[in-house]
Amino acid sequence: MIRFLPRLPLLLAAIAGLSPPVMAASARHHLVLDRAVVLMRHGVRVPLEGEVPGDTRSAAPWPRWPLPESQVTPHGARAMTLLGRFDRRRWAKAGLFPATGCPRPGTIRIHSNTAIRTVQSGDSFAAGFAPGCGIAVDHLGADQADPLFEPLRAGVTAFDARAAVAAIDRYTGGMAALAARHRPAIRLLDRVLDCGDPRGCTGGGAPGLRPSADGRGIDLSGPIRSTSGIAQVLLLQYAQGMPKAQVGWGRADARTIARLGTLHAALFDVFTRSPYMAAHQAAALADHMLAALTRTDGPALDLLVGHDTNVTALGAALGVDLTAPGYAPNDVAPGGAILLERYRDPRSGARYVRAAYQAQPLDGLRALSPEVAVTPLTVKGCATLCPLPTFERLLRARLAPLVARPAQGS
Repeated sequence: MIRFLPRLPLLLAAIAGLSPPVMAASARHHLVLDRAVVLMRHGVRVPLEGEVPGDTRSAAPWPRWPLPESQVTPHGARAMTLLGRFDRRRWAKAGLFPATGCPRPGTIRIHSNTAIRTVQSGDSFAAGFAPGCGIAVDHLGADQADPLFEPLRAGVTAFDARAAVAAIDRYTGGMAALAARHRPAIRLLDRVLDCGDPRGCTGGGAPGLRPSADGRGIDLSGPIRSTSGIAQVLLLQYAQGMPKAQVGWGRADARTIARLGTLHAALFDVFTRSPYMAAHQAAALADHMLAALTRTDGPALDLLVGHDTNVTALGAALGVDLTAPGYAPNDVAPGGAILLERYRDPRSGARYVRAAYQAQPLDGLRALSPEVAVTPLTVKGCATLCPLPTFERLLRARLAPLVARPAQGS
């Protein structure tokens, strides 16, 4: 865990986890950080309508939230501002931005999905990164499907829902097997809900997976669908800083939240983490990020603010697991982000990519601590500090071709 970036040689050793020979070469050549391309989940929000299914039974009513569904809470906004401050300090120490004042026009770009929680999160991050500078968050109209964040709905790849179902079943062993693997967590959730029904406290019916009616997606039913959202709501209660007596009615401490998070992470085993789903779900996002890494012009920081499905899809395409203190593996934290940082050797002109996953530890998010955990990611098939051409080749090989390229600037 770090609070800011040390000098580059220490960064490459301590953060990127480089072997001593690579670290020594990096120190000799004084690699320069010249671009950061980031995909971030929105911050702590009010639960979504239906996130706790209507047939869920509990011993007591659910706690009330301060705003309408989906909106980022004031607590969540402050946490995103802390993330912005953290990133400004560490990138300033690495020389990517000045430590104070407004960045030069055109050096930072924030693009969010159309959902209010993503727009609000981008605004809060910008307020922490460059206070008083009025950095705008751009996004499409509310009635549009942004292909970066909603690729299946936007139809940017030749997605085949039947092929997707078959691929997911191969990856997971089938929905019944997936539910069976998570039976202990489902029983734990029943104890938190405390509904008194020996059959369990959640509905969902039999496990099932089928193509959606419009053929542009897949529909999941059964225990993972019904419990994953409940687990996320309990995590949001904890992250929001609700009194512990209200978090799972006093029956969900931090350890319990992390164990239940495996149910939410299981949802991504279905929707984003199989090779087929990752290839299609990450195709437009990764294409955008690779273009930002490989072009000579463009902003020093290109930040995309989306959803947990986006971050897990990119992580799967990279062949990495996303872990942070307090969360189940691959259960993306509010504000959790995949960082792709480009380094340049001034002598040879060679460029490298370092990937990392950044998140506020769950207890730190609850307490609004400035602590941020940055975990290096070793992309499958490459070293931690990966030559840019190799990184691009490896990632593109894991993506579905784009049949409708996203519009410029989207």
